[in-house]
Parts: sequence; structure tokens; C-alpha cells
Amino acid sequence: MTNKFKSVPVLSSEITSKSQYLSRRDFLRAAGIVTGSALLAACAPKVSEQVNGPAADAPAPSSNGKEDELGDPANAFDEITNYNNFYEFSTDKQAVASLSKDFTTEPWTVEVSGLVNNPKTYGVDDLLKMFPQEERIYRLRCVEAWSMVIPWNGFPLASLLKEVEPTSDAKYVRFESAAVKDEMPGLRSPFYTWPYQEGLRLDEAMNDLALLATGLYGEMMPNQNGAPIRLVVPWKYGFKSIKSIVKIELVDYQPETLWNNAAPNEYGFYSNVNPNVSHPRWSQASERRIGELGRRETLMFNGYADQVAYLYEGMDLAKYY
Repeated sequence: MTNKFKSVPVLSSEITSKSQYLSRRDFLRAAGIVTGSALLAACAPKVSEQVNGPAADAPAPSSNGKEDELGDPANAFDEITNYNNFYEFSTDKQAVASLSKDFTTEPWTVEVSGLVNNPKTYGVDDLLKMFPQEERIYRLRCVEAWSMVIPWNGFPLASLLKEVEPTSDAKYVRFESAAVKDEMPGLRSPFYTWPYQEGLRLDEAMNDLALLATGLYGEMMPNQNGAPIRLVVPWKYGFKSIKSIVKIELVDYQPETLWNNAAPNEYGFYSNVNPNVSHPRWSQASERRIGELGRRETLMFNGYADQVAYLYEGMDLAKYY
């Protein structure tokens, strides 16, 4: 595949969210905790004490022979669970695990409503019983130009949508995250339109790759990775895979999304992985796989073009970014 853009490293200033430098006071406050992780955003993470995973006396799992369909090994459990973007807790990737360890995830319900024939509120335990859990080993490509390979457990989003029966008027699916002020210190940030919101076109949501994930590496979902249930859309940048979902709504309009509201010139609604369309502040032509020293070429639709390219036939993917 020929890329239009030269592969260049992503600088720390490039992966710092725009809001962090809009306020000098907030930037200075954040600099002490953000800079370290920002400088490592395109490098292997320095793994801190494992939080919210297997028992402390258990050996940290490696990839355990798991690999994606391209033959790349899965990242280790401690890499996946100690390097997280979850702004409701912190903008520091390596602080999220400790800050989220006491987040309350039981009991938990997901309200599915809107333009459906069978609206219902589901307990997570109900969903686990209703839909067989399967392992999906997917690549996760962050918009910040780093990536991982993650063995998720979960079930297709389409299975839940078929259960509630979207009406003929439904065109989009809107998702909403939990926003618990007493447990999520990041919600104090004034720069984002909390709660976190995301959206997909209905045909995207019905694609078999779109997963409602309830765990990883055979464990229940760790808090820092979006417990107890999150979306995984592997052909899109990672911020589309909304965490800790409490609401799913079928609608007839394109939903607002948190990042599009925050910086519409940088984060579009579709946010498909596209090496030929740069982020305004850095190239997307290459990426750093966490745990590797070199950079690798980014694949169109994150390598899932055979399964999803048909969804965008005739669309200008530079315009509908």
C-alpha cells in the first residue's frame, strides 16, 4: 500500500489534547503528570504496579500464544491494563488504573431505547447469560498513533440490536458512558461535554466486527479498560470504542460525540483508521505498537478493509473523516 504521508514520530505536543493547552493554569497543573506518559505515547509503556487484574501472586500473563489474524502477538495483560486513555479518570495513561480501582461496576444496567420495538433495560449479568461470550483478538489503533493487539471477550453489538428490533426510522446508534462525579475525578474538566457520547451509523453497528466487550484475556473487564461493558470498533480510532456504557439509543439523526464537540476540525464523526488522511497535527501513516521499538505502517481501516470497506463506497473519506 502506498502512503501519501512520510512516517514521522508523534511528538508529545501532538498527542496532548487541545484542551490541555487552552488554559495555562490547567496545563501547568497537568504537565507534571502528563508529560511522562506523553513522551512515551509512541513507545513501550513503563508498566506500573498491576491494578484490578489477576491476583497479585499470579504471574503476569504474556500473549500466551494469542495472535491476530495477521500473525502479530497480543500485547501482555499488564501492558493493556496499565496504559489507558480514560479521561473520566485522568489524562495520564498510567494513572488511570489506580484512579479507577474503586469504581463501582456492580450492579450495572444498560438502557436500550429510542427507535426500537422492544426497549429494555438490561443488567450486565442478563447480557452475559443471553449472549454467548466469544474471544475476538483485535488490533486497537489510537488516534495518537500507537496501537495494541487485544484479546477481548464479548458478543456482537448486532445481537443486542436485533433483540430490541430497530424500527425502519432508526438510522444511527447513540452511546453514552457513565458519569459518576464522586468516582471519576476527570469529570471536573470543563473542556469536555460530559457524559462521554459516541455514535455509529446503524449499518456500521450491525457489522459483525462491532463488539460489546465484557472482558479481556478471559478475565472480567478491568475498570481502567471500560468495565463492565464497552464498545470495540476495531476499524476506527480507539476513542470511538466508548467505555462503561450505560445507554444505547437508536435515533434518526447523526449523534453528537464528545471529541467532535471538543475539536471538530480534528475528530470527525466517522474516525475510520486512514493512513492517507493526516490528523491536523501529525501523520497517521505509521504507528508505534506498544512493546515495540520501531514504527510500522498503518493499514487502511486498521487492516479490516475486507470486512468494512463496502460501508463507505462512494464516500470521500478525507471529507467524511
